[in-house]
Amino acid sequence: MTKQEVANLLREKTGLSQKQAVEAVEIFLAAIKDALKAGEKVSIVNFGTFLLKARRARRARKPSTGEQFMVPPKAVVIFRPGKKFRKEVEKSTPSES
Repeated sequence: MTKQEVANLLREKTGLSQKQAVEAVEIFLAAIKDALKAGEKVSIVNFGTFLLKARRARRARKPSTGEQFMVPPKAVVIFRPGKKFRKEVEKSTPSES
């Protein structure tokens, strides 16, 4: 599902104009990004939690040349689905039998 499809669904469910629906999605996503940039955890009840996790610097190797180099530390976004969200998705996922 794309951002545009989310905006279309929001428009259909709420009666907002297309422009307002797109703007609402943009504001929601910007709020999550801004909170994460500020080092905050974003928890959405019954959905999940977004948080930043620090990755340490590490040594890596180029497979083609064997040359070793250092990968600098960085922050990555982690999403942990909520219990209710996880159970709903598990119910709808076909089992591998």
